[in-house]
Amino acid sequence: MAILDQRALPHLETYIEARTSGDVATAIREMAVRGAPLIGIAAAYGLALAYIRGEDVGAAKEALAGARPTAINPARALERVARARDPVAEAVAIHEEEKERCLRMARHGAELIKPGSAVLTHCNTGVLATGGIGTALGVIYKAWELGRVRTVWVDETRPWLQGARLTSWELGRVGVPHTLIVDGLAAFLMARGKVDAVLVGADRVAANGDVANKVGTLSLAISARHFGVPFYVVAPSTSFDPHVPDGKAIPVEERSEEEVLSFGGIRAAPGGTRALNYSFDITPSCLITAYITEEGVREA
Repeated sequence: MAILDQRALPHLETYIEARTSGDVATAIREMAVRGAPLIGIAAAYGLALAYIRGEDVGAAKEALAGARPTAINPARALERVARARDPVAEAVAIHEEEKERCLRMARHGAELIKPGSAVLTHCNTGVLATGGIGTALGVIYKAWELGRVRTVWVDETRPWLQGARLTSWELGRVGVPHTLIVDGLAAFLMARGKVDAVLVGADRVAANGDVANKVGTLSLAISARHFGVPFYVVAPSTSFDPHVPDGKAIPVEERSEEEVLSFGGIRAAPGGTRALNYSFDITPSCLITAYITEEGVREA
């Protein structure tokens, strides 16, 4: 199983050869592969690999599910593969279904974007996060094709810079006009009337509509509400978790402080400095204009 190592982008396109389910779990945990729908797909293939290799399937399933706990997609995908008569065929089916969901979300979401819009997005929600055209970025691609998007503001997304490294790379490859901004500039752009809509993805949506997504999403939602900018969450049905009542019940991953203290392998903070590194935050449903899913648009 070959996995594109997203940590090396945009400078290198290199692949990791995953020979065991443990290799897949490591790739997910260490951010070589990321994005809620895509880690669900990767986990499904990882468990199928465990069946093929005669591994301890229960242990493999647990390791894959625990690699990044905030997203619900891996757990759902793993349950499907574990119940299937043909684990490999089921993993392939999960992958194909996510591709189709992306296309349907793109069509639904593009209709919400006014012609000539400047839209803002956070983190990376395209091909590199989904295995299909994307969630929020898929909507942007489709809206651009229809002449509804004039330009895209891309949050850099610290500390892994998914926006700077990955979203800019994706948009540039297909020729969508875009401008990279530091995360802290988004609110000021909204204040100046330079943002017509915000589109983000989701790692998990609770039963009450609260959304777990890349840290920084909550700040965007608060700013968008204050300045009257529509705030859309684009997520497939596989990211909705009816068993979690609200955002407080969603586990929020806390990653190594070294991701914040260092940059590109070079220490950025003085010795003795501590860092807090939550990878996600929770946006309450009251700040969300609508959810765009493959089934249509749901108002908050």
